[in-house]
Amino acid sequence: MSASPSSTRPFGPPIVIAHRGASGYLPEHTLVAKAYAHALGCDYLEQDVVMTRDDVPVVFHDLVLEEVTDVAQRFPVRRRADGHWYVIDFDFDELQTLGVRERVAEGGGAVYPGRFRETLPLRIQSLAEELAFVRGMNAATGRRTGVYTEVKSPAYHRAAGKDLSPRVLATLADYGYRTRADGAYLQCFDAAELTRIRFELGSALKLVQLVGENAWQEAATDYDALRTPAGLKRVAAYADGIGPWIPQIVRWPRAGAAPSFTTLVSDAHAAGLAVHPYTFRVDRLPEHAPDAAAVHAALFDAAGVDGLFTDFCDVTLAYLGRRNG
Repeated sequence: MSASPSSTRPFGPPIVIAHRGASGYLPEHTLVAKAYAHALGCDYLEQDVVMTRDDVPVVFHDLVLEEVTDVAQRFPVRRRADGHWYVIDFDFDELQTLGVRERVAEGGGAVYPGRFRETLPLRIQSLAEELAFVRGMNAATGRRTGVYTEVKSPAYHRAAGKDLSPRVLATLADYGYRTRADGAYLQCFDAAELTRIRFELGSALKLVQLVGENAWQEAATDYDALRTPAGLKRVAAYADGIGPWIPQIVRWPRAGAAPSFTTLVSDAHAAGLAVHPYTFRVDRLPEHAPDAAAVHAALFDAAGVDGLFTDFCDVTLAYLGRRNG
C-alpha cells in the first residue's frame, strides 16, 4: 500500500466522535460514559441501536448481551442453543434489570484489562432516554454536542419481523433531529439500508456509509467494490460520508517503519464524501503504530480525515489542540 495521502480537509475542522461514549474510561454506552464524553468536550456522542422483543430501540452495540451484562446470572435459562443471550429475546423492562459492565471476552477475561473494573448499578437505556439525556446536558451546559446513531444489523432485525430504521428515524425526529442542520449523523454498514433510508424513508439527515471488510460479514455490501473511486461515487448518491476502519486508510508495515497510506481519503473527498474512521484506542493502537500521537498525525495531518471515532476523547482533543467544550 503506497499512495500520496490527502492533506486537504474540505469539510472544515475535524470532529471528535465519542465511540460508545467515553468508553476508554467507563463501561460502553452507559449514561455515565456519555456524560463524561460530553464533559470532555467531544463533538458527537455515538449510539448503536438494536431492538428489543417489545419493539423498543435501545442503545447497545451487540446483538447478544453476555459480553457486557450479567444476563447469564440473571436469566440463565434464556440462553439460546448457540450459547448466546439475544437482545431481541428480551422486553425492555427485562433489559433494565441487567447490570452493565466493562466488556469481557468469551473466556471471561477483560477485553481491555486496564479499563474500569468496578461493579456499579449501570443499565441499558432506550434511544429516547439517551436523546433526552443529551438534550438535558446540552441545555445545562450551553453546548451543542451532536448525536451519531448507528442502525445495527437491519437485515437481521427484518428477518426477525422488526423494521429498525423507521423506529430509529421516528425517535430521532421526536427529539428534533430531522435535517442535515440538526446536529446528527446516521450510519449503517448496510448500503442497501442506507439507500432505503435516504430515498424510501425520505431521511434528510447526514448519512454515513460504514465500511468494513467483506470477511466480517456485517452486511451483504461488497466493501471492496465500495472503496473504489467508482464505488465511492455510488455512495455519494445516497450518503454524505464514509466511516472506514483505520487500517483501510493507513498501516504501519512493521515496527519502526513509516506509515503507508491508501488513496481512500482523497478518493472519498473527490466524490464529495467526508471521512470519519473508527476506532482510536490508546490501549489498542493499530499494529506496529509507535504511539497515539503517530496515529493522530497520520490520520489528521497526513491523510486529512474529517473526524475520528475515539474511545479516548480527551487524548484526541488534546492532539487537536482543544480542551473541554
